[in-house]
Amino acid sequence: MNDKIALLIVDDEECLVRNLAAYFEDEGFKIFTAHSGEEALAVMAENKIDAAIVDLRLPGINGNEVIEQSHARGNKVKFLIHTGSTDYKLPESFSAFGLTGNYVFLKPVVDMARLKSAVLQLLAE
Repeated sequence: MNDKIALLIVDDEECLVRNLAAYFEDEGFKIFTAHSGEEALAVMAENKIDAAIVDLRLPGINGNEVIEQSHARGNKVKFLIHTGSTDYKLPESFSAFGLTGNYVFLKPVVDMARLKSAVLQLLAE
């Protein structure tokens, strides 16, 4: 099917990437993965990505920088943040990208259906 939503999962934890990828693939998404910020930017440069689930702590550039650089490059990717940091504060500038606290998820995500709903809601905005 050509109308699948292209979802990029960016995290340096291989087990987490595999779990998220398997869930979203079973839900009908086209999955791309990256294990670093630089790899994520390269994937976005080479593919049409609709949405990305991005960890903050990554080797090389961090998740916030991935989001900033992606938008600076003119990408239309919608982002969700997936972090283990309970004290994370969303940069105010991210509201211009459509990112609000509704799209920040703490690890581990127990209710994957809620994460899927957030992806779909973000893409509908």
